[in-house]
Amino acid sequence: MRYDYPSDDELRANFDELLASVLTGGGIYSESGLDMETEEALWTIARAYPDVPDELVDAARAAFAGQLDGSNAAARQAALVRKIEEFNRRKAAGRSGM
Repeated sequence: MRYDYPSDDELRANFDELLASVLTGGGIYSESGLDMETEEALWTIARAYPDVPDELVDAARAAFAGQLDGSNAAARQAALVRKIEEFNRRKAAGRSGM
């Protein structure tokens, strides 16, 4: 059990290991430290095996880059804010319609 977040070097090693795994017909393991977007991109490769187009590998690398630079987390946060705002709008509209 980990008590801290993996370093960028550990994340890179995990990503490289899991990318190699799915490219050879394997799967991925949990608790790799990879985010949902990166894991989903890797699962997409696993489902495409053995005919994995380069575009899927590029997408996995882009998803991982988004994890490292924080853009995946920022996109998730923005989506959450939009959902909350929509919920609040609907709730306020329900109150005003009473």
